[in-house]
Amino acid sequence: MNFEADSIKVARQTGVTMSLSQSKLAIIGMGHVGCALAHHLTIGNLCDELILIDHLKEKAWAEAEDLKHSLGFSENRMNIYAGDYSDYKDADIVVLSVSAPNVGVTTRLDMLDKASRIVSDIVPQVMQSGFAGIFIVITNPVDAISYLVHKLSGLPPHRVMGTGTSLDSARLRHFLADTMGVDPRSVEAMCLGEHGDSQMIPWSQVTVGAKKFSEILHDNPERLQGIDIHKVQQEISQIAYKIVHAKGATNFGIAAVAARMIKAIVRDSNTVMPVSVMLNGEYGESDVYTGVPAVITCNGIKELVTYHLEEHELAEFKQSLQLLKRVNQQMMASFNNEELCE
Repeated sequence: MNFEADSIKVARQTGVTMSLSQSKLAIIGMGHVGCALAHHLTIGNLCDELILIDHLKEKAWAEAEDLKHSLGFSENRMNIYAGDYSDYKDADIVVLSVSAPNVGVTTRLDMLDKASRIVSDIVPQVMQSGFAGIFIVITNPVDAISYLVHKLSGLPPHRVMGTGTSLDSARLRHFLADTMGVDPRSVEAMCLGEHGDSQMIPWSQVTVGAKKFSEILHDNPERLQGIDIHKVQQEISQIAYKIVHAKGATNFGIAAVAARMIKAIVRDSNTVMPVSVMLNGEYGESDVYTGVPAVITCNGIKELVTYHLEEHELAEFKQSLQLLKRVNQQMMASFNNEELCE
């Protein structure tokens, strides 16, 4: 699907679509993920101006100062500082990395009520500043929160995207690569649907060295160590909980995902990633954010990549979408209509 994309700052000024010659980013939420992302952006020199915002103002100030001091050991030059809502007006990208407490939660969806309340307080303030850029949502449950940000902001759906199933897909590629003894970059595999327990793997689309995975299973069963694809899917969807249990949070992987999305926007690279985006007729579904491969440019989402799924895969994918739709309905019912920008 092609979006009629409006340009962000550079294109508005010049009338042409191009990479951002000067980029201004804001990260809201300086917890484990926000700090890891800020570090990625700093060492990667992925923006010219970086604003760090947190409800604990001293924390945002301290992180900004620490990052600025690190610039003394690199050739990068960035303006990094702690800011407030007035700084959003001319930002190109605002990243939501705020989080609800995960103590006692069983799934990401258990965080929805608290997370949606936090986000519903932040987004209107961002929009009141005059912000007209792109939202990147990391906050879990990311599909539902991305949908909420779209509704609250009034921005077109191609300007609001979540990290989606990119991290799940990276985990899948590494699992398959380790099992088969190949470089993960030789594996093409993506998870679709919810960034959560109902996600699915379209095995018909998985390739290794451009060879279909189904053919590899047939030709080299001994090499795959009796792999059970159903157990693979469960392992990929559950590994985050194991990491959180062991270290308290996941941060490096998801920060790398967000940094890659930002790089695609800033450099207008037409990068394909499985991010959380709005469906508008793809797979016969609409009005739901979910993880599917999409082309990312400086205007946001340019188009979606649709797979020709096998019948049972499509049914499994639609089950995940129906779950997300129910979650969205329950979430939106808790907000008054006047709070939303349609």
